[in-house]
Amino acid sequence: MKNSLANERYEDIGFAKLDISREKRTGTAEAIYCAGKTKEQLLKILQTFEENGCSVLGTKCSAEQYEFVRAKMPKACYNEIAKIISVKAGKAAPNASKKSGKNRGTIAVCCAGTADLPVAEEAALTAEFFGAKVMRHYDVGIAGLHRLLSKIEEIRKADVVIAVAGMEGALAGVIAGLVKAPVIAVPTSVGYGASFQGVAPLLTMLNTCAEGVSVVNIDNGFGAAVSAVRMLNIK
Repeated sequence: MKNSLANERYEDIGFAKLDISREKRTGTAEAIYCAGKTKEQLLKILQTFEENGCSVLGTKCSAEQYEFVRAKMPKACYNEIAKIISVKAGKAAPNASKKSGKNRGTIAVCCAGTADLPVAEEAALTAEFFGAKVMRHYDVGIAGLHRLLSKIEEIRKADVVIAVAGMEGALAGVIAGLVKAPVIAVPTSVGYGASFQGVAPLLTMLNTCAEGVSVVNIDNGFGAAVSAVRMLNIK
């Protein structure tokens, strides 16, 4: 049987091999991890994707990297809180807060506290970049359970819930016990010493007794969003 992957395209730019066919193959466009890349490398990567008619998203992008890119690619869009940079193929990149509604269904992004906002916004903006409708419910941690309960009817309307929390990470299990939708838990590196930079909430989320919880890596709002979008694509 002929290997269909042999026909997939990539661009070799010397220091990187860029997956030009990813969106067609997987349903979600290419994403770049910006941390550790030089400003020049990031610019070349984004320009190459644009030249090939590909939308591209970059995570963990510094303000310095963005300012360098923007001088050459003024349509690049950036969110300083989430550290997300994006370029939409064929047109100016949309404002980061706009929702395209391409996918059928809604994702609720919930976070425990304000310190979790960078990861929560990474998830929300990634989901919106890939066409999902997103509801944001922030600062609904269980230390003030009434805050979560005041929003629970809205959260129940979502098709997928992303729960972002540091400290002890109990938010995901509590939400999962109150909704029908699958819950994707994102532990963050927020917390005091015994949180071990996110290991404590990670273990809490992995060990929750609530059904329907999947867990991604520490601070991985991007990964949670892609999983949620693919769930909506199945729908």
